[in-house]
Amino acid sequence: MDDRLSHIRIAVESDPDAFSEEIEMRLLASLKQNVPASDYAPCGILARDQKGAILGGLIGGTSYGWLLIKILWVAEELRSQGLGARIMRLAEEEAISRDCHGAWLDTSSQRARSFYEKLGYETFGMLENKQGEKPQGHARFFLCKRFPRPDRAIEASSRG
Repeated sequence: MDDRLSHIRIAVESDPDAFSEEIEMRLLASLKQNVPASDYAPCGILARDQKGAILGGLIGGTSYGWLLIKILWVAEELRSQGLGARIMRLAEEEAISRDCHGAWLDTSSQRARSFYEKLGYETFGMLENKQGEKPQGHARFFLCKRFPRPDRAIEASSRG
């Protein structure tokens, strides 16, 4: 063991929520200082009713020209009615306004995967549990969508 680290205690913590925000904040500050191209900016969207109750939302961020969608949630009673698609559309519009060229996310829900595919997302990777690994048959899907760019449309129309 390196003597410079002998005084440091490393342990599994039971409540990561208590420090996750600080760890993320420190990482982002380090990226901003050492890797300016990351250009990280958080992205949050809320859907509320007339009384202000939260009915859905999205948490993510933009970095390196991509929108990362960390969480999309819609109240159970409002699913399959278009609210999730509206939230996603607004997030994509916000990302485009930040000069992003695409969005990516991950899910382990087959239903959610189908939802994202209907919005134009494509699977680019999968982590799948092998025979004998628990939970059996579990898979996590990674999806992305490239945004149409006006300059690409102009280039294509000028060629043909």
